[in-house]
Amino acid sequence: MDFDGFIKDIQDNDWNVFGVEVYRDGVLKHSYGDTTGLHEIYSATKSVLSIAAGIAYDEGRIELDGPFLDYIPEGAVGSIPQKQLDMFAGISIGRLLTMSVKGFPFRPEGDDWLDYALNCEIDEPDKAEFDYSNIPSYLMSVALTQALECDLGEFIEQRIFAPMGITSYDYVRSPEGYFYGASGMRLSVHDLSKFGLLFYNKGIFGGNRIVSEEYVDLATNVRQMNREGGYGFYIWKYRGGFSINGKWKQKCYVIPQSGIIVTFLSHIEDDSHDLKQSMEKHIFGIGQREEEAFERIETMEELFEKVKNGRGTDEDLAQLEAYYTSKDWRYDFELDEAGLLPAYLKRGVLSEDGVYNLLG
Repeated sequence: MDFDGFIKDIQDNDWNVFGVEVYRDGVLKHSYGDTTGLHEIYSATKSVLSIAAGIAYDEGRIELDGPFLDYIPEGAVGSIPQKQLDMFAGISIGRLLTMSVKGFPFRPEGDDWLDYALNCEIDEPDKAEFDYSNIPSYLMSVALTQALECDLGEFIEQRIFAPMGITSYDYVRSPEGYFYGASGMRLSVHDLSKFGLLFYNKGIFGGNRIVSEEYVDLATNVRQMNREGGYGFYIWKYRGGFSINGKWKQKCYVIPQSGIIVTFLSHIEDDSHDLKQSMEKHIFGIGQREEEAFERIETMEELFEKVKNGRGTDEDLAQLEAYYTSKDWRYDFELDEAGLLPAYLKRGVLSEDGVYNLLG
């Protein structure tokens, strides 16, 4: 790990990064910049909301397969047309958590966000398909307020922030007074790291159980596929682990296999991947050799599938045999064990059982 090299890149490129923390095996190893001041975390707010949903789930207050309308105030539900009720009837709490409702606008508008959200036209309501929007998170906040029978902002302060030692924060509400949940929160780098540690430690922080291990496993594993490799409950898949994401490069990356957590808060309004690539190079050691390994695995995976399905040639099988007995396969296998392969990359070719069954 070359933390100094990462910081040098930040400074040399004048990237607008406020602060950085790196943990290994739960221990803070490196820090840079402002790690205690408050900064916008944008959609990373959703991951905080996910923990609140987890506590409600643990306490039997919500059912993931239950219709979300069951958790919306009766007055709001009773005021929408029957066609809207029919359209929303099959949309569950779990689909709000996984962004798998297609057709919502990006954010709620107007003076009554709940009325706006409940009157949106949804494309193919019965089809679960990833479609990122702030409205599902807002509706989740409303649902949790009803399910928990208390103000959700105050619940988060008492049941999540207080036991995690988070004393400085800001968050916003909807015009009707609901905790927004989709964005609008400000935390420090150090406190955002605490959520990475909470997920890394399967729901425990500082020796206290905040949320169940069962829910953490549900939240941090792929529940809905997307082009980034998958999405859990307001958590993104990242390589062999997962990440908490905000829109202008607010990040907390967690790789459980390597025991590494990297958190940084930034404000960089472009689509470049330069900061991420620098972090991966210097913190995770992903360079040219690793990129070549990813390409090699992708190629060998195609051969593996051909041979496994009876479509491969003798030459294909010979290539696979040579690969399995090479140092390349061992190196690629170790990258997988370290959790460093891209999330989208299939890795059946790296399975030792797969090798045995194919060549045995």
